[in-house]
Amino acid sequence: RSPRRPGAPSLSPAPRSGELGLPGAPESSAASAQGEPSPPSPPRRRPRPDCKAESRGRHGLCAGLGGPGARLFGWLKERSLGRGLFVDPARDNFRTMTSLYGSIHPADSVYLSTRTHGAVFNLEYSPDGSVLTVACEQTEVLLFDPISSKHIKTLSEAHEDCVNNIRFLDNRLFATCSDDTTIALWDLRKLNTKVCTLHGHTSWVKNIEYDTNTRLLVTSGFDGNVIIWDTNRYTEDGCPHKKFFHTRFLMRMRLTPDCSKMLISTSSGYLLILHDLDLTKSLEVGSYPILRARRTTSSSDLTTSSSSSGPRVSGSPCHHSDSNSSEKHMSRASQREGVSPRNSLEVVTPEVLGESDHGNCITSLQLHPKGWATLLRCSSNSDDEECTCVYEFQEGAPVRPVSPRCSLRLTHYIEEANVGRGYIKELCFSPDGRMISSPHGYGIRLLGFDKQCSELVDCLPKEASPLRVIRSLYSHNDVVLTTKFSPTHCQIASGCLSGRVSLYQPKF
Repeated sequence: RSPRRPGAPSLSPAPRSGELGLPGAPESSAASAQGEPSPPSPPRRRPRPDCKAESRGRHGLCAGLGGPGARLFGWLKERSLGRGLFVDPARDNFRTMTSLYGSIHPADSVYLSTRTHGAVFNLEYSPDGSVLTVACEQTEVLLFDPISSKHIKTLSEAHEDCVNNIRFLDNRLFATCSDDTTIALWDLRKLNTKVCTLHGHTSWVKNIEYDTNTRLLVTSGFDGNVIIWDTNRYTEDGCPHKKFFHTRFLMRMRLTPDCSKMLISTSSGYLLILHDLDLTKSLEVGSYPILRARRTTSSSDLTTSSSSSGPRVSGSPCHHSDSNSSEKHMSRASQREGVSPRNSLEVVTPEVLGESDHGNCITSLQLHPKGWATLLRCSSNSDDEECTCVYEFQEGAPVRPVSPRCSLRLTHYIEEANVGRGYIKELCFSPDGRMISSPHGYGIRLLGFDKQCSELVDCLPKEASPLRVIRSLYSHNDVVLTTKFSPTHCQIASGCLSGRVSLYQPKF
């Protein structure tokens, strides 16, 4: 200890109750016992809790999780997976949004009359949620402000035939496709004229996707072609393009959020999955072996079919090419490299409960915003029934280098009202992936994986289970064909066959 000068004040702090080796009360307590008021102690002189209480405070989290043993490691594991409490603050926001969606009432909907523009085939919000675009049957594109419910502009001659799909490339640039076989690029800052028109398809263009990393536009049509457009080099005359893929009976095409896979649905009931997607390469049908399809039923069936059916590559369910030498060459090359080839194709016949193995027409195809699952709407061969199904991506090591690395497992399903036969009903995921909005007759249904609208990864069933109906909203006088969640606001839009667009908002 340092020596202390005589008469100098002590520099050591006053003893505090609860400190190790220093029993007794502080001086302020003694002064209070003599009846003299004691001044409030500064924060640094507040009595500290005893050692046992401090220990309990330090390990309170462990105690709340079941003890400092294995449960702590369980908590750490959940945290590493991003699934523990207080790990993802956005989850609390999503829980709040779920309760808001549950309070939506059709009486509070705002109706946007589209007059005589024909049926509404597609709805699309801008990424910042400031603009709602409407693709109409009668060659027009409508733009609305979804917040004020005001009409912004009508592109009266956007195309020469039905407008089928709209896709935003960023907050100002968007693309439209049409039955006139063309794709048009538009700029919100100058809507009087098109930026450019893209020619390349030979039949109705039905779908547009966009790779934000490479700025490549991907389109598909009823000509069976998937075409890549390089928007980095577009001019008034168009932009460079190439045919990437071809298959018969093509209905819809989607890219996963990370653009690592491409999914293609067909009217013959097949689902094509391109793995390790490389959009810079083109696929030729004739140079690949026989295209084989399989139904995803159980893990044992998947293993058997994966090991016996060989590589799955591009082609058509009805196109057979006996090129065994090509298959052997691909197999040897893949074994030398030790990895699966880029753009390897898996052909799946999605399982639909209660249906035969012949497969159904996959009319609508959507992907989970986090890339965990795919959402399909299937109709029976006789078009008597429709079903909405959710399939989880099953990732795993390939059985052999050239076999596919992923298959689908049916997790949730629900029967749909088959109203308006012959029309495709476009459904969608919510921005967080917790809910599904599905056209149902003259309205829409909000569906969840459970009643609490939990994450898909938190409520995966061992066997396929029904989707839960969170809320049903009926506000149209005709068959609803499309629906969409706002990416930024608690709002849902729906469009029907008679040309009406409805906006749904929470009831306060």
